[in-house]
Amino acid sequence: MTIPAAPAKKTPAVKAPVVAKKVVAKKIVAKKAISVAQKVTPAKALKPIKPTKPVKHKLVRDSFTIPKDEYLVLGELKARLTKLMQPAKKSELLRAGLKALASMSDTAIKKALQDVPAIKTGRPAKK
Repeated sequence: MTIPAAPAKKTPAVKAPVVAKKVVAKKIVAKKAISVAQKVTPAKALKPIKPTKPVKHKLVRDSFTIPKDEYLVLGELKARLTKLMQPAKKSELLRAGLKALASMSDTAIKKALQDVPAIKTGRPAKK
């Protein structure tokens, strides 16, 4: 009887890393392909755009003196605008007046200012 010869041992240490590297390389290539496909997908390209917030203007508080008859004109204008279904505040009326003055020519604004009598400024004296 002869004893069969032992089969030749393969060196798995050499082949295992090569196979593992190929698998890892394939996985990396697959991941890159997926990431590129995700970047191109229309679902992300059609993401809703956030509306921009309107710019808030800094507000300034001030006080001034106005003759009573001109102050009553503000009330009359407010009543007229309410009838026209466009209610307004006093500050809005004053701002609209400033815009109207700013749009006038130099001669027109000079004439309008000459029609307004000058008043003494400041607070009334305490009694």
